[in-house]
Amino acid sequence: MSNWSAGYVADIGYTYGYYTELNPLRVGLAFLNAGLSMPEVGHACELGFGQGLSANIHACASVVKWHGTDFNPAQAGFAQELSAVSGSGAALHDDAFAEFANRPDLPDFDYIGLHGIWSWISDENRAVIVDFIRRKLKVGGVLYISYNTLPGWAAFAPMRHLMAEHAEVLGAEGRGIVSRIDGAIEFAEGLLATNPLFSRANPLVGERIKKLKEQNRHYLAHEYFNRDWHPMHFATMAEWLEPAKVQYACSAHYLDHIEAVNLSAEQQAFLKEIPDPMFRESVRDFMVNQQFRRDYWVKGARRITPFEQAQALRQQKVMLVTPRADVSMKVNGALGEATLNEGVYVPLLDALADHKTRTLAQLEQSLSEKGVTFAQIIQAIMVLVGAGTLAVAAAEDNQISKARKHTDKLNAHLMLKARSMGDISYLASPVTGGGVMVGRFQQLFLLALSQGKKQPAEWAQYAWQILAAQGQKIVKEGATLETAEENLAELTNQATAFAQKQLPVLRALQIAG
Repeated sequence: MSNWSAGYVADIGYTYGYYTELNPLRVGLAFLNAGLSMPEVGHACELGFGQGLSANIHACASVVKWHGTDFNPAQAGFAQELSAVSGSGAALHDDAFAEFANRPDLPDFDYIGLHGIWSWISDENRAVIVDFIRRKLKVGGVLYISYNTLPGWAAFAPMRHLMAEHAEVLGAEGRGIVSRIDGAIEFAEGLLATNPLFSRANPLVGERIKKLKEQNRHYLAHEYFNRDWHPMHFATMAEWLEPAKVQYACSAHYLDHIEAVNLSAEQQAFLKEIPDPMFRESVRDFMVNQQFRRDYWVKGARRITPFEQAQALRQQKVMLVTPRADVSMKVNGALGEATLNEGVYVPLLDALADHKTRTLAQLEQSLSEKGVTFAQIIQAIMVLVGAGTLAVAAAEDNQISKARKHTDKLNAHLMLKARSMGDISYLASPVTGGGVMVGRFQQLFLLALSQGKKQPAEWAQYAWQILAAQGQKIVKEGATLETAEENLAELTNQATAFAQKQLPVLRALQIAG
């Protein structure tokens, strides 16, 4: 492991993931739902951006000016490539946190985001980050931070430590981190097969090991095999952030705002008896066995009156980003699967079925005659945005048109990459200010469309030729389709479905022409 990495896995790249919680446009609705003043974001920063897909999508899809760093030069190089191609002006560096924190060319920020990185770095680097937030986050500015949480990791933490130690001590030298990960998983399975008292006291550990075997090794390397790996209690996080003068605002995971899908009536009543809001969060984590927190903190929380809250909420815009026919009437929370109230959700979804943006005031007006109250609309919006069915939309049309100049360039570049790789499954929307999941085949269909091919059969033929030239075959329902005819037929089916369902949505999102 290289010296400059300070114990962080650096000999294998991070995944090309996109994390919607980092999108500043989502902050407003969450804050308003919590009764807090909605911040304006002009300058934003992401620390530890990985491959930089989120940072670049957010820089392209909005008028916010982005900065950031990831100390892995290979990852920073890819991120800089995306920034240069799109012309967004995102300033993305390969500095270590201490170097970045002392750059003289950084503005003060309205928004600072960290996704996951907090759990995988040393206390020394955490102190650097806290000091950076203290100095560079504006009054009223928002911090988004996600991290592995106790008590949810308590049972598996000893096994994680044992696997990481196996990879370090017994892993074959020179064979790379992937080989060492596979060896550590095999060792863990062998250990559990001896039926140790640890696994009898923690019966879910075995199931977790089985799930690890199915996951991307690049993800596992960074999630489990860093030298530093520190899940922490919410209260410990609050202690760390206290010198930065930020206060806990609310969860960035919208479904956390809906207690009915996460807590029993008895648990909700118990929590209401706890007067201290911070201690209440700690107790809630025990109730749901929280494993991963996604939180907003703010430097100077300002509560607004119920009248101001209602007025600001009515101005919020949303749009349906899932084909109406594909919307599930079920949602998953900590309590398991919950069925949505059709009397509220069906008319709401029908009102948004054309995939046009609407304010909550417009929805209130159209749904009032159906007996749906404004409070029900707000809760339904939070649920549907949390489930990924709806997205918060940009307020100003001129902002969307400015952003599209950059998203068009970025998306064209990403779609060209889809010819040779399937690792990037998101494109940028200037309407939502963020990323939208679009799989590799769908990106190839869009690429064919951009080249003048009009019919789904032509898109399928185009995609098939690219895949066949690389000797790649389609895997359907766990089985590989062997013949050219089978592969082409499957692509044609997918292209036809894409034209009927997803393409109209992507056009509304201003991703497709």
